[in-house]
Amino acid sequence: MRFPALRPRRRRDHRDTAEPDGTRRIPPLDATAPLTIAQIGRLLRSSTAAIGGEVGAASPDLLSWHPAPGEWCVKEVLGHLIEADRRGFAGRVQLLIEHADPELPGWDQGEVAAARHDCDRDAVELLHEFVAGRDAGLQLLARLTVRDLQRSGRHPKVGDLTVGDIVNEWVHHDRNHLKQLLANVQAYVWPQMGAAQGFSGD
Repeated sequence: MRFPALRPRRRRDHRDTAEPDGTRRIPPLDATAPLTIAQIGRLLRSSTAAIGGEVGAASPDLLSWHPAPGEWCVKEVLGHLIEADRRGFAGRVQLLIEHADPELPGWDQGEVAAARHDCDRDAVELLHEFVAGRDAGLQLLARLTVRDLQRSGRHPKVGDLTVGDIVNEWVHHDRNHLKQLLANVQAYVWPQMGAAQGFSGD
């Protein structure tokens, strides 16, 4: 029987606002209240703790297991989060704070992931790298002012991006990859569930 719930995702950027089948409806901007900088920080600390807890609890075999060819193992998910903080979130925020209307460079996530070889690395070392980078990013976030959220630059793919856009996407992106990480764990234990597979979806 195939694992039916929370299928691990393919190697792609998990910043899409809709599901791959296009069925998710995104509420209009005025349907939700803006988060404060402090609230964004709390949500990022929460996802950091959840990611760290799951990685710390997983066995070495689980951490390096690939659900299917071309799909990331847990350690590669963690490596992507490290690079996303550095290049996509804290890195871009720093650039926007230091420069007026800068060009925001893109990056090839698959190429960077392949060059990192995270599947072969020690999980504790990777987790330390993630936490150190995240702590620095949270310190940067805490120094922002409401006025800073309006600072903007131009990205070659999506156009104008503000600091506010980026820090809200940071929250969204964390949760996409936390779901991916949890889906890997679910898929790993699925073959060991025996008859209890019949309870899936309850």
